[in-house]
Amino acid sequence: MSRILIIDDEISIRRMLHILLEGAGHHVIEADDGSHGLHALALEKVDLLILDLTLPDLDGIEVLRRLREWSSVPVLILSARPDPAEKVGALDQGADDYLTKPFDAH
Repeated sequence: MSRILIIDDEISIRRMLHILLEGAGHHVIEADDGSHGLHALALEKVDLLILDLTLPDLDGIEVLRRLREWSSVPVLILSARPDPAEKVGALDQGADDYLTKPFDAH
């Protein structure tokens, strides 16, 4: 069973992903901001991080930058930011892939 952490301030996104991922057999952990997400990452062994870029306390790129100082956990960016330069920036900072909101869950 994979352990997946979702860091996203949108509760509807977290709930949907939680239901989909647990239904697929994964264990899901949630955080609603960057600080709590980094704390969870320090305490929990996770196999994947799903990270929003727009968070209420820390920008997702900052979370990613801090994470990459001590972890190589795979990171999927999930964001509504439309700027291609931000996508490239996230990948340059160590994200493994980028998915734009909204997305089709099927």
